[in-house]
Amino acid sequence: MELRKHPLMSYQGQSVWPPVWDGVGIGGRLRPHGEVGHLREVRYYRTKPGRIFLTIELEGAQYTGCLLFDDADFCASVCELLQNNCGMFIEAIGSLDLSPDAAA
Repeated sequence: MELRKHPLMSYQGQSVWPPVWDGVGIGGRLRPHGEVGHLREVRYYRTKPGRIFLTIELEGAQYTGCLLFDDADFCASVCELLQNNCGMFIEAIGSLDLSPDAAA
């Protein structure tokens, strides 16, 4: 099953993929939407289980997004998957196969 379609990619019944992107110090630029850009950084704080912070690069600008999860264990698995795929297009990451062995 693709990451973007996995039922545990949710928070309070709402899909969390793709994240809502917000600019990092870019003033009046429009926020990108959807599965755009290259993944540049993944941050996971053990003190705040159930959230992952992502940084992407798109057209020379950086944007951040946050993934929230109801299932903290699944969140940790997704974080590892994302860290292992830094540099990839977000769209390609959304297509990654999450078999039960990979992240459940």
